[in-house]
Formats: sequence, structure tokens, C-alpha cells
Amino acid sequence: PKKVATSTQMARLLENTQAADNYKNLFEMPVLFYVLCLALFSMQKVTHFWCIAAWAYVALRYLHSYIHIGRNKVMTRFYVFFASLALLAGMWCTFVWQIVMP
Repeated sequence: PKKVATSTQMARLLENTQAADNYKNLFEMPVLFYVLCLALFSMQKVTHFWCIAAWAYVALRYLHSYIHIGRNKVMTRFYVFFASLALLAGMWCTFVWQIVMP
């Protein structure tokens, strides 16, 4: 444990950190998705649109993880990441719009 007290030390010590890096990514942007899902559920605003958008987001994040752990082609991973980011931003904008303009 003393050899890997920080993530920088762990990266130097370990050869393959892709899975750990991907796991860390799942606690960054997707937290906004989790909060949105809880807000939609608590406000009883879940519709077919939201279910389709949510599953599309999950599919994009799954694809991102698959690329990240697999061949890890950075530009391909970036395009999938950006698509998921754009979808999540659109979902949040739509949610806020539905609250402001009922």
C-alpha cells in the first residue's frame, strides 16, 4: 500500500491501467445522468422519450467503456464521449425547459 499511495504512483508501478481509468471515468460525467434520472423519477416526468434518451446514453457509455478497455483508439473514444456528452447536455436542457415552461 505504501508504494501506491497516489494514482500517479500506481500508474508508474502498473503496466496496464485502462480498466482502472475507465472505472474512474464512470464516476465523473455519469453522475449527472444519475441525478437527472432521480429528478425525473421523483417529479413523475418519465416518458417514452426519456426512456429512449436514457438508454441511448447508457449505450454510448457502454461503447465508450468497450473502446477504452479494448483497443483504446483515442479519436474514436473521443467521438463516442462527445456524443454522450452532447446527449446528456440535451437531456438536461430539455429537463430544465420542461420545468421552466410547464
